[in-house]
Amino acid sequence: MRHVGSGSNVFIAAGEGEEGYPKSVADDFQYPFAVGDRLPCTSALKQGRRVDGREVYDMRSIDIKLGSDYGYVEVQLGRTRVAANVSAEVVRPVPDKPTEGQLLINTEISPMAAPFFESGSRSEEEVLISRIVEKALRRSRAIDTEGLCIVAGEKVWQVRVDLLFLDHDGNLVDCASVAAITALLHFRRPDVTVSGEEVIIHPIDQRNPVPLSIHHIPICITFSFYDKGELLVVDPSYLEEQAKEGDMTITMNIHKEICALSKAGGIPLEMDQVLRCSQIAIIKVVEIDEMIKKVLEDDKETRQKSHTN
Repeated sequence: MRHVGSGSNVFIAAGEGEEGYPKSVADDFQYPFAVGDRLPCTSALKQGRRVDGREVYDMRSIDIKLGSDYGYVEVQLGRTRVAANVSAEVVRPVPDKPTEGQLLINTEISPMAAPFFESGSRSEEEVLISRIVEKALRRSRAIDTEGLCIVAGEKVWQVRVDLLFLDHDGNLVDCASVAAITALLHFRRPDVTVSGEEVIIHPIDQRNPVPLSIHHIPICITFSFYDKGELLVVDPSYLEEQAKEGDMTITMNIHKEICALSKAGGIPLEMDQVLRCSQIAIIKVVEIDEMIKKVLEDDKETRQKSHTN
């Protein structure tokens, strides 16, 4: 696909580019249109198609790359790309939770991801993404925070997830959620020995680091709605996000538990539409869950082979 034009005018040229869009789809929209113009998106959806050639329930391809250091992950969803890095330090627990560790989520959208993001200032979109990912991980109790306690009331682990948004082509939330939970699953903290009042933190080159205790894998699936809620798509691209009339993010795990549901404004939805989305989401969650586990298992085998050689 080739984007031609400046400002908010975009021209989609047919039959070109690495996305491999069907020529028949692009041919229908051979004219300049504003990014916020809903006509191309809704016209395609009424015919059961999307402007990028996907089916309405199709997600873009997901690529998960694990770093050589534990806890670093890069996830690419189509052209959207997010990096996650997990770190941990020993801190004092909060007074009302003396036996629980802490989980912090930090987000940063680089101007490199999209020119309209400003360095040093948090946009509304960044705040919303941060809240959705935090809700998915913390409120769903996916992480065993009690397992992060070292000495009750004195020392606990504070686990921090830094999310850096590198490329923005729509649906940053889903990409960030996959990156965050994969990084947490991949992360290893230093082992600790407690002897009386003495706490010894062992360097990872002296003792094998310890994985976090994670109860389940929550994954966000985002839907965008058009034509007064009659039409919907899964995993909206950037152009589809600009044309949407509303959206909703469902966070689920493979046990069919809805961990969170986020809908920030937009058109109201009927209950049967929400149920329909949840049925679609569980199929996507199972696929992504299997992908995450396979990538982690392959990385484990690779590290074991490197240690034995």
